Amino acid sequence: MTNERRGKSDKTPKKGLRKSGGPSLFHEQELYARGIRPVAGVDEAGRGPLAGPVVAAAVILPEGFRLDGLDDSKKLNHAKREELFEALVGNAQLRYAIAEASSEEIGYLNILRATHLAMKRALVGLKENGHPVAHALVDGLPAKGLPVEQTALVGGDGLSLSIAAASILAKVTRDRIMEELDREFPQYGFAIHRGYATADHLAILKKHGPCPHHRLGFAPVDQPGFDF
Repeated sequence: MTNERRGKSDKTPKKGLRKSGGPSLFHEQELYARGIRPVAGVDEAGRGPLAGPVVAAAVILPEGFRLDGLDDSKKLNHAKREELFEALVGNAQLRYAIAEASSEEIGYLNILRATHLAMKRALVGLKENGHPVAHALVDGLPAKGLPVEQTALVGGDGLSLSIAAASILAKVTRDRIMEELDREFPQYGFAIHRGYATADHLAILKKHGPCPHHRLGFAPVDQPGFDF
């Protein structure tokens, strides 16, 4: 039992139970057994970069769902993530929504609040599409402001198949956004480093200064002399 209230969760997130062979439906099935459904896995991509949005996805898997190779997106290479993304969005029984918070929103909210906003938008997106969620399984620490009850799972993208699916959708979507930004601002190399603070990105940032998609409030971006 948890003593969660709507939009809140226990202050201490669960560590969860890792099953051999990767994520499972263990945590989803625990909730089903209590009569709680549908359950959505929620995860984000892009908290650490210096540029671009933070993207979140919320995914409701059909009961008994299986997809070979589905795991935490960070453990997979680009080609495998793309393959899994297409399999997930092509599954007619799966429900999902993807949302983002812009670099501008990150600048005035801070990255944590912007991440929670993107997660909220993803869950609201499911509801607006006719698939309201009863409970969210969230990767990491509890997210403030969610419109449904939640269970936070540390390392959740390696524990819960719903969260793993959300991690794939969020990561691939964000990578594609950064590829679009690369075409708009080719001098920054966004398609290569995805906005992260690599040595090449920092050197380019020092040479050209930030573009409108860089995040204000992040130290390497807020250097004296930079101007949007």
